[in-house]
Amino acid sequence: MSDRIGIVGGGLLGLSLADRFRRLGHRPTVFEAAPHFGGMASAWSLGEFRWDRFYHVILLSDAHTQALLLQLGIDRDFVGVQTKTGFYTDGRFHSMSNSLEFLKFPPLGLLSKLRLGFTIWYASKLKDWKSLERVPVIDWLNSWSGTKTVEKIWRPLLRSKLGESLHEANAAFIWATIQRMYAARRSGLKKEQFGYVRGGYGRILDRFVQFLTETGVELRANSPVRAIRSGGDGPTIELASGDVRHFDRVVVTAAPPLAAAMLPDLESAERGSFESIPYQGIVCPSVVLKKPLGPYYVTNLTDDWVPFTGVIEMTALVDPAEFGGKHLVYLPKYVPPGDPIFAESDDSIRERFVAALERMYPDFSRGDVLAFQVARLKHVFPIPTLNYSERVPPMATSLPGVFAVNSSHIVNGTLNANETLQLAERAMTELSGVSRAEAVV
Repeated sequence: MSDRIGIVGGGLLGLSLADRFRRLGHRPTVFEAAPHFGGMASAWSLGEFRWDRFYHVILLSDAHTQALLLQLGIDRDFVGVQTKTGFYTDGRFHSMSNSLEFLKFPPLGLLSKLRLGFTIWYASKLKDWKSLERVPVIDWLNSWSGTKTVEKIWRPLLRSKLGESLHEANAAFIWATIQRMYAARRSGLKKEQFGYVRGGYGRILDRFVQFLTETGVELRANSPVRAIRSGGDGPTIELASGDVRHFDRVVVTAAPPLAAAMLPDLESAERGSFESIPYQGIVCPSVVLKKPLGPYYVTNLTDDWVPFTGVIEMTALVDPAEFGGKHLVYLPKYVPPGDPIFAESDDSIRERFVAALERMYPDFSRGDVLAFQVARLKHVFPIPTLNYSERVPPMATSLPGVFAVNSSHIVNGTLNANETLQLAERAMTELSGVSRAEAVV
């Protein structure tokens, strides 16, 4: 039987769910508040070229992403690159891109390096992430890497992503990060390759939207949702425009606090479970430069005076020809949704961030900056608190026919496109009542 399926949220998760419902013979409609689809993966114009609003990388071992590229007929446009990783510590840059550089890494002594290396190896072999949920990440790292390594390496890195919430995070968070980096090695590759698709995620999304439209999926951009209710004839979606649409099933893909605002009829305890999931947001300038900053794709920062939490030099991964010979750098800062930086002007952020680049890179000058655009998103990923998987609300809400599937359901991951696509596959078993094998079709 062909059901009418309403999907709220046109990010990669919503589009993937629509595709899977379509394959099962249903009639999905996707509502997106923004004028474009893709959510965090969407692209924007940066002067003369178009690229992703936020930084993304595709690993050769990202099976779900690679399958999507194959489905869309753009798998041959994947480019794999061996990249370098740097650390900025005590005012100096250090490369940590191979085993020899790791052994030479000046900020740590030999014993600390051995303990750090063993921690990473041990985490790559662990299978039981569930047991790690019960242990604070700092405690776990202290026990395996030692206090010195935690204070010099792990704590600054965790703070850069989690802020002060690092004290609430569980050890499965660092396990998931290490597991992803080791995935290719387990699949038989000698080295992990970072990669991208020519044209960036904008190209992937353009093709995905075209494919879904051609196969009968209704896609509605500029369609913010005011309320979702459930009645005797099935759930309804009320748009901000006043239009009301009836469906057999509705799936909300927004983060739990945002989903709760669209579901006025949730039971009190259920609403509390939605609103209690703590989230981390991001403010992420895209900086177009005349020349590169350095050789590293990722530069991890351990000096806490720097106003951003990492340096992502996209043109250390992507061919500068994609940007007309110019160079693209992201300067992400991860913060909670209530952080004052969300209200700070682009000019103010530019002044602080560019001044920091001048201090870090002797060969950089603000005259090298050709464009500086700030992307903001308040709900990026949930903070993985202790026993996090037990806090996640079920996908089926108390409202008949209404489901909520979102990033909170990635309980042991790092939130990347591959995990989002994997979540869509996993969710279909519950959303459609079919087996896992049928959901993969």
